Amino acid sequence: MSNGWDAVVLNPIDELATALRHLKAGEVVRFRVGDQPCELIMKTDVALCHKFVVRDVVAGEKLRKYGEVVAGASESIEAGAHAHVHNIKSLRAVQK
Repeated sequence: MSNGWDAVVLNPIDELATALRHLKAGEVVRFRVGDQPCELIMKTDVALCHKFVVRDVVAGEKLRKYGEVVAGASESIEAGAHAHVHNIKSLRAVQK
């Protein structure tokens, strides 16, 4: 762990966090949103440096990281679940 935190949320308005280590489904992870410490039970495994959602999101909802919209949810995602190509779609990358 890095200073006791398992993940990082870069902006308080972000829905996406980045894992600072490999996270396992069922474990409690700790992260900070601004100055507020938070805990969340992971729904899925999340690899080091991969993203997960910090709150439930619905299909079609825009997702933020770095305080910027970076993706849209292609399906509903529970808090603590891995956010990757299987359930989000980039809104920044060029799509062909």
